[in-house]
Amino acid sequence: MAKLILHPLGDSIDKALDPAVAKRNSEHLTTLEDALDAKRAEVRAGWGEKYVERVHAKGKLTTWERIERLKDDGSKVLPVGSMVNYGLTFGPDERTSPGAGVITAFVRVSGRLTMVIANDNTVASGSWWPLTPEKIERAQEMALKLRLPVIYLIDCSGLYLPEQGRTFPGKTGAGAIFKMNSLLSANGVPQIAGVFGDCIAGGGYMPIISDVVYMTEQAYMVIAGAALVKGGKSQKITSLDIGGPDVHVHLSNCADHRVPDDETCLRRIIGEIESLPTSAAPYYRRGFKTAPPRFPSSDLSSLFPVDHRHVYSVAQVLARLVDDGLFREIAPGIGQEMVCGVGRVGGLYTGFIANNPELTEHPVLRGEQRPGSILYRDGIAKISQFSRCCNDDGIPIVWLHDISGFDIGIEAEKQGLLGYGSSLIYTNSTNTVPMFTVLLRKASGAGYYAQAGMPYDPVVQLATCISRLAVMEGRTLSIGAFNTKLDDNFEIVADTQEERERIANGMEQVEARITADMDPIKAARQMDTDEIVRLDEIRAYLEVLIEASYQTYGYRRVKNPRIWSLHDIGILSEGDR
Repeated sequence: MAKLILHPLGDSIDKALDPAVAKRNSEHLTTLEDALDAKRAEVRAGWGEKYVERVHAKGKLTTWERIERLKDDGSKVLPVGSMVNYGLTFGPDERTSPGAGVITAFVRVSGRLTMVIANDNTVASGSWWPLTPEKIERAQEMALKLRLPVIYLIDCSGLYLPEQGRTFPGKTGAGAIFKMNSLLSANGVPQIAGVFGDCIAGGGYMPIISDVVYMTEQAYMVIAGAALVKGGKSQKITSLDIGGPDVHVHLSNCADHRVPDDETCLRRIIGEIESLPTSAAPYYRRGFKTAPPRFPSSDLSSLFPVDHRHVYSVAQVLARLVDDGLFREIAPGIGQEMVCGVGRVGGLYTGFIANNPELTEHPVLRGEQRPGSILYRDGIAKISQFSRCCNDDGIPIVWLHDISGFDIGIEAEKQGLLGYGSSLIYTNSTNTVPMFTVLLRKASGAGYYAQAGMPYDPVVQLATCISRLAVMEGRTLSIGAFNTKLDDNFEIVADTQEERERIANGMEQVEARITADMDPIKAARQMDTDEIVRLDEIRAYLEVLIEASYQTYGYRRVKNPRIWSLHDIGILSEGDR
């Protein structure tokens, strides 16, 4: 009977790194992560205390207060999409839209993990801004892939009309939200809606396909609000008269229950979640319990060098992510620039595929080494097969990126890297097992795509404060852009000093622009990544994401470990018995 034996991994931080280096690395990360925390606080504050007071004056809770009352005591709310629209302004008044005016987060309610989608009522009364629909749809997509119950907390005054041209039309415009409502329903994913106030136009459609709809006494759902009705039909009437609970609970049956206030509504929603089946995660733990990593996740900030060109040990990273620091590497002697294997996260089996940035032995040229963080033939073949096996066995996959791209040159072309790369791309395009991507540091070129980057539909993609998402580094790109002006050693070729300075300035400008484009805040702002997390938060996010992968049973294949395909490649590659 096959059995997967996990082995201890890593060392304490004082053994892994020189204390002075660890201190320097940690101080650098602390500066970056403190800046991230400040931006998060800014987003969470919405439009500020003045608007919080307005909400309270109406006898209502703010959206964050509703979420805090909804979640289980002691549990953490894990947002996604926090930085969408960060730093941007809209409309003639140049208004900001923190978080695109909507909060999307994984929230544990009555022991079950849920996806909460909640209009921020401190930001233009929960209006929809550019990218608000896309952010809502992305959260719905996460819930659909994991079959997580969706809770809508609706307090929405409709589109922010000065920017309606950027939110209404198009494939991912506001109407796509309702398509996602329908797909969730068609796949049996529970949807529960609480309507706490304004619910106009598109916001009015949003709760209707939900399985259960609650309305407070201040809530109304309307295709058009009172102002529009007055203008179009010359009727003096309020929005509550048009579509309040009197109408939709007792006449139209568009809502199910009427409750007096926010607090009651939230308690009733909690009760709905309690009525759902309990999580299957304990069953899939197979008797194992959640255990912390062998070494604290806080060490991660010390492991990553200040200079992104310097290397670190990926084994030390994994030791701070998996339970007890226990890990089974698959085919460690093949394609050493890639590390893949199985560990537990929260007691649940998880596949990891990670770039190894360190120098590794050349597989053919004895005594020669080659740089890591590059996809070579053997490593591609190894992780392609590992990814297929995880998909066959039902093991969720975590991709840890620090990738510079595919190998290039005569040897790479002779070995058919294009073909091997297409095999990896095909595998990750057709996998049905949940996959999660973490951009630890570099995420460059087609290697980013091939390793289940955002275009390949990971359930969630996380970035860090040191993520560098781009086709290539700024310096490399500037060399490519000015290639005709350089010699074989990449030195500028010019007839005059003036021309030399012009070329040098042009290269510097290109490098600076590309480096600025690699800012993770910019990537998150335009939804090129889902969330920026502190390094010491990666483990917490993975615990939730992996548990969410196992919470619901019956919608995907999950084999018991005795019949894993992984055992076969372990034996074939290592001769294990």
